Amino acid sequence: MRIVSLVPSLTETLFALGLTSDEVVGRTAWCIHPKNIVDDVMVIGGTKTPNLGKIRNLNPDLIVMDKEENPLTVYQTLKKEGYTIFVSEVTSPDDVPQMLQELGKMCNKESVGIELAAKCRESLDSLAQRESTTRTVPLIWHEPLMAVSPSKYPGAILTAVGFDVVDTEPQGNGYPEISIREFIEHEIELILLTSEPHNFSTEEGISIAEKIVSAGGVSPEVIHIDGEDLTWFGSRTASALSKLADFRTHVFKTMSE
Repeated sequence: MRIVSLVPSLTETLFALGLTSDEVVGRTAWCIHPKNIVDDVMVIGGTKTPNLGKIRNLNPDLIVMDKEENPLTVYQTLKKEGYTIFVSEVTSPDDVPQMLQELGKMCNKESVGIELAAKCRESLDSLAQRESTTRTVPLIWHEPLMAVSPSKYPGAILTAVGFDVVDTEPQGNGYPEISIREFIEHEIELILLTSEPHNFSTEEGISIAEKIVSAGGVSPEVIHIDGEDLTWFGSRTASALSKLADFRTHVFKTMSE
């Protein structure tokens, strides 16, 4: 089987399913895991700008895409040309087990997909029920400042482990721009600075907090967080849930001291 993946987290998942670099024959430049193994897989462009000519030349039996991460026009073009396409649509960790089973079946790795799905469900079921009281904004971009809402996977996985992720724009697209005034109006107590897609510096975090105080607000706690744990859904979800639950415990302990 020959597979082209246009989704970094699902490239990682394909290898977790037991596929090899003889089977995963195309990837994006952002597909960097599993390290070393993906070096043997041809790069066919980016998630938003894949090279369709390179994809065609690879003659894939399956193309792996994501509804949010990849352009609709790319999907429509490849679908019209007759390619078999798997499209993930994951907005919450709760969506991951079913997706893992479906992807495993599409790749002739159904039993491993079922095993990965069960591991993810176990991780979800093991989460302690905690009251979410600390009003939190995860920032994903700088200039303009952009956050992620609980309606999207990064916000949903934080919600699952006990963060109170504030949706500053409920009618928006899930990735609202946020002003200094909105931090104050929503009484944000905790700002999480992600390492991707924008790798926030400590100085940027300090500057945001200072601007909030200068505008009359209370200085929030500002803490860095591993962006891959927030965005790489799939085989990584189970371990990410565990890591983020430990992270939450550490953060709240720090804030209470």
